[in-house]
Amino acid sequence: MTRVLFKKDLEETVELLKSGAVVAFPTDTVFGIGVIYNDAAAIDRMKKAKGRDASKPFPLMVADLKQLEEVAYVTDRERRIAQKYTPGALTLVLKRKDTVARESVNGFDTIAIRIPDDRFVLKLLKKAGPMFVTSANISGEPAACNEKEVLQQLDGRIEAVVRGKAGTGVASTIIDCTGEELKCLREGTISYKEIEEYAG
Repeated sequence: MTRVLFKKDLEETVELLKSGAVVAFPTDTVFGIGVIYNDAAAIDRMKKAKGRDASKPFPLMVADLKQLEEVAYVTDRERRIAQKYTPGALTLVLKRKDTVARESVNGFDTIAIRIPDDRFVLKLLKKAGPMFVTSANISGEPAACNEKEVLQQLDGRIEAVVRGKAGTGVASTIIDCTGEELKCLREGTISYKEIEEYAG
């Protein structure tokens, strides 16, 4: 059985995550499930819970620019973009630092990172540290927008779910920043043209 927690149970949620648990919680886009980024066993369990292709790495969530720079190489261009558009529905693909184990991103040198626009999730990230977070659903099924929908798919597959309602339900815009030119991998709520013009 998956435990149901409330947002006021922040410390308990952090302790569960630090003990290696897979926990679901509402974000500013869809409901997510997450684990601490440097816990290989928890990452493996999250893949199994989702029934996800093991070769696909998870995106990372961080609380702020400081955490972002702990896990990835950030140029002035990316820093300016992050300062203007985050927290929010923007994911940046950056070159990862060795603080993120190669195995945890399936051997990739790059990593997709987002700073969410959600007070609870930001508090969670500040206390627990960076987390791999993905949509709270079984691969191929619709993304969940509340804890009932999460439990319909993942009850017994994850340790806990934090009650609440997710935000827009619209996925983030994904920008690849690893080349000289920015590249849009997915357009979401933030216009790629606007980001490109701002970045110069």
